[in-house]
Amino acid sequence: MLKTKETPKAIRTLGGWAIHVLQDAGAIHECEEHGLAKDRADPHARNRAVDIARRHPPEGVPADEAAAALRDVLDGIGDTYPECPDGDC
Repeated sequence: MLKTKETPKAIRTLGGWAIHVLQDAGAIHECEEHGLAKDRADPHARNRAVDIARRHPPEGVPADEAAAALRDVLDGIGDTYPECPDGDC
């Protein structure tokens, strides 16, 4: 039987790209119960994400703008949720 690989979904916004890079670097993760992003508060993962953004920005986006997009996304993500008991998400 012939197997096909699923093609990855296209990322349509700079913010979406930034979230993807932050997840891949381990700087943020998704709450399984609520689906919201949560900051892991890992400075090494954040630095990896910024390094990736500077080295491999989306086509047509300057490296500094890509790194700024990461910081903007991180600034909008908290490390706790009011919806989660004891902030355990």
